[in-house]
Amino acid sequence: MKYFLGYDTKESEAFSVALHSVHAGERYDGDFGVTALHLPTLRDLGLYTRPTSTRDGKLWDDISGAYMSTEHANSRFLVPFLDNEFPGKWALFTDCDIILRRPITDILEQADPRFALQVVKHKYEPRETVKMDGQAQQLYARKNWSSVMLWNTGHPAHKRLTLDMVNTLPGRDLHRFCWLEDSEIGDLTPDWNWLVGHSDSAITPSIIHYTEGLPSMAGYEDCAFADEWRSVRRDWLGIQSNQSALAA
Repeated sequence: MKYFLGYDTKESEAFSVALHSVHAGERYDGDFGVTALHLPTLRDLGLYTRPTSTRDGKLWDDISGAYMSTEHANSRFLVPFLDNEFPGKWALFTDCDIILRRPITDILEQADPRFALQVVKHKYEPRETVKMDGQAQQLYARKNWSSVMLWNTGHPAHKRLTLDMVNTLPGRDLHRFCWLEDSEIGDLTPDWNWLVGHSDSAITPSIIHYTEGLPSMAGYEDCAFADEWRSVRRDWLGIQSNQSALAA
């Protein structure tokens, strides 16, 4: 399995905390690699050519006519093309505003080759119109399904998805998986994309997704599992401090 983790310049710390949660303890066994979906790199590779601009200091997708809440809002759909360079049948994508609580390869216990893609099929209706430190809350069909995706990259249905589609279709069409039939989209159990403030509190999360705001952001300091995110962050900062001391 290959793991693709969304990267956003303004959320570089969140990316590092998420990555640290993946590598912490016995959660990483060396059987998979982690690739950052870094927008400038994808542009340099010629894979991402969508026109974007800046409005009011925020990233704007010219095709969708909407703000992009993250730099990887649409680049996540390049996973099948990136996996051609890193061959493997299964590939996982997640947003970076997450922490992992169990070995990530455990998700393969649910991998079903009948499906092209597997997701947690949230019925997500956000109450707020903004999120993530003032980012607009974009509404579209199948909201948050694409924030954790287990790709069966060898599935023939993905041949319908082209680079041109990724770079020219409105994001709302990509996020509803317009190239797939409903029958080609399978389920993941809801613990693999547990939405803070929305998912059932009776569920024990495998992935905690701070979709509306990280505990480091004003207004979200006391959200569910905030202390756990801060604990992972402290552990990551401690390692960074030790490495800096050794390098001095």
